[in-house]
Amino acid sequence: MTVLQRSLADLAAHLRGKRHETLQIWRKAVKEDRILTTAHSLPRSQLNDHIPGLLEAYARRLDPGELVPEAAVAEQKELAVAHGLHRWQQGYDLQEVSRELGRLNEAVVLQLEEYARERPELEAEVMATARWIWAEMSGVESSKSIAEYFRLRQVEAAGHIRDLEQALEKIRELEQERADLWHQAAHDLRGNLGVVRTATAVLGKVGASQPGQERFLRILDRNVASLHHLLEDVTALARLQAGRETRRVSQVDVATVLTALADDLQGYAEQRGLFLKQEGPASFVVEVDAVKIRRIVQNLVINAVKYTERGGVTLSWGDSASNDVKRWMVSIQDTGPGFAAGPGSPLVGALETATEAAAQTAGDVSEAGVAADAQPSPVSAGTGDEHQEQGEGIGLSIVKRLAELLDATVEVESDSAGTTFRVLLPRSYVS
Repeated sequence: MTVLQRSLADLAAHLRGKRHETLQIWRKAVKEDRILTTAHSLPRSQLNDHIPGLLEAYARRLDPGELVPEAAVAEQKELAVAHGLHRWQQGYDLQEVSRELGRLNEAVVLQLEEYARERPELEAEVMATARWIWAEMSGVESSKSIAEYFRLRQVEAAGHIRDLEQALEKIRELEQERADLWHQAAHDLRGNLGVVRTATAVLGKVGASQPGQERFLRILDRNVASLHHLLEDVTALARLQAGRETRRVSQVDVATVLTALADDLQGYAEQRGLFLKQEGPASFVVEVDAVKIRRIVQNLVINAVKYTERGGVTLSWGDSASNDVKRWMVSIQDTGPGFAAGPGSPLVGALETATEAAAQTAGDVSEAGVAADAQPSPVSAGTGDEHQEQGEGIGLSIVKRLAELLDATVEVESDSAGTTFRVLLPRSYVS
């Protein structure tokens, strides 16, 4: 070992012994730097981060007996990259990273200068070599640490851009859904009005037979009721989309609420030759918005009855089927033909299939057309919708939005034996 190598090894040993003091000098400078505000809030262990490792890497570079230079340089680069990563995670800005490393450079230089003053007999080459090695290491440390920090900032910015693009795309999709929904509501209203106009025209025609008048009176009554329900749905959806609906929860015996609802809808099911069963405990008290859960269940039951040709609908309530103690469940099961409930189906995607009014329109218009043909010279409604197909209404869109308002989830299962809607709701809400 040459004299220079021995002198550098002695310096390495000295710096190892002074490491704690060097860290103290560095931490004091960091704390006094008003720009390094993030560092002020970090505990000592997190502030130190990889700095002790960097000081050890410098000692190893000075001591030829520790590591070959290539290995020491590789170790230092890894530490520098890790330092940049941690400072990014800790919330430093780019200026803080740079200034903190500058304070470290000052602390090490102070120690080197003190060592040189205390040993005037040292060859000038020793300290020159030590300073050159530290200058190289300091440059690598700064460049690697800052480069890693900047890379992570770019990744973060790219992530924010992707999030914004996805949010904008979602907004566009929601706006399109809203436009489609209002278009469909207008279509349904126009269909009902077409039937009303046809029926009133026939009723007003002189010489219409008594049986024909009775039929058109039934059609007129049914469609006026459908218009009323549809306008209520449109108004409700407008309030939901405008954010004017609020959640008002209280302790409610939902068994009483749902039993009363089923009794109210019993006649509606019987008119179609269907049963409407109720299953659940006689008393079931939970925290819920009674008005909104009734509206959710009413929409689902009406749609189930509407699409069921034989059999009927079962309304049940009680504990969650998954034994989730924090949630309860209300279920609407029908014996209808079922529908596609895969990931791409409209019900799974948006729960926006037809309301009672929309489905009623097609049958009523068709019926009105047949009856009008039986009369001499019937007056046409002139809407062009006398033979329209069933439209997708807004009842289930209201279900979806009300469920979101109640922090509830809606599950759908469907096959050839029928369809089941399960609404899972919290048993209580945090105030």
